[in-house]
Amino acid sequence: MILKCVQPLLRHTDVPPRVKESFILTGYRFPNYSLRDCLLSAFRPTNETGNFWTHFLPVFVFSYYLVEVFGWEGAPESDAPFFYPLWTYVLGVFALLMASSTAHLLNSMSLVVREVCFFVDYGSISAYTFGSSLAYYHYIHPRGLVAGTGDPSGSRVDLNPGPPQGVPVVPDAVPGICWFFETLYLPLASCVAIICVLSCCNTRQSWTKHRYVIRTFVFLLPFFVSSTPIFYRLLTRSPYANAPSSLAASTSGHTFFYRHCLWLLVSAMVNISKVPERLAPGWFDIMGHSHQWFHCFTFLSILDELEMIKSEVRAILLYPPPAPPSRLPGPTAASTYGVMLLLQATIISIIMWFSWNANRIYGGQREKPEKKLQ
Repeated sequence: MILKCVQPLLRHTDVPPRVKESFILTGYRFPNYSLRDCLLSAFRPTNETGNFWTHFLPVFVFSYYLVEVFGWEGAPESDAPFFYPLWTYVLGVFALLMASSTAHLLNSMSLVVREVCFFVDYGSISAYTFGSSLAYYHYIHPRGLVAGTGDPSGSRVDLNPGPPQGVPVVPDAVPGICWFFETLYLPLASCVAIICVLSCCNTRQSWTKHRYVIRTFVFLLPFFVSSTPIFYRLLTRSPYANAPSSLAASTSGHTFFYRHCLWLLVSAMVNISKVPERLAPGWFDIMGHSHQWFHCFTFLSILDELEMIKSEVRAILLYPPPAPPSRLPGPTAASTYGVMLLLQATIISIIMWFSWNANRIYGGQREKPEKKLQ
């Protein structure tokens, strides 16, 4: 009964060009919806309904797979410094999923709101990629092997001061590689995150012909930068190579990483190709179009990434490798939350600039009929 009060849906010929999506012919909401109309539209078939639910429901799925970490044997309290990198990663994932679902739900309020929604969406993707980098840095770094796992205060406590008898010590990482990770890795990851936000926001004002290719490419770039600790791990001997058999289930991070890569590749192909709606325009307007599949595949990649990080955390808890000559200091609030907050302040300033520019361009078009927007 309530849904009957919502504005009618329109065809692609009845909405402003900024609202049209390639090969999607029906199910459009005109950019004049109230907040109430937008919220109610989550429960009616529009071309954005699936986009909303495919990133809103995963918030709860992700939480389900996350919480088991804090109940593992030997795990410190959930608020211990050992888990700071994990929490920054979780915040990045939640920001991505919530910003994406909210953007798809609220973008029909006006043309300006639509632009701002997707600017925030792009910023949240960078928050997620940098959160991943922080987790990799502390849990998968060649010299990371986070200290202080048994002490909630975060003091440097070696749970295993040396390898068990008969287990050879894993050689230290290559000095040049360690210098890169310790000096350049996080600054480079933050710079790439900022570049991605700038590029994707700019595709909403220029480069529109190839916007999907550009957006896909600039968000694959952080993957290659963030994943360098994993690439190094795959090319060298694992510090857990001689761990007891009880750790076998905790040394499968490479399997999760390969699947993580597979889902990212599939999501990129779907996002660029616009399949299946390209093959049958109008048939997948409401359910099954490429952006919904893009959401599903990217979330599958996030789940496998979470499992990979969990496998490393479990390995550290069960069998801390012998400390290298110069182990990294344990995580602190400043080196995790503080760094993430600084990056987000920069991203927010970028979003505000693009939002101001969008308001200057589209602010006067909010109430104009479609024919005057052509």
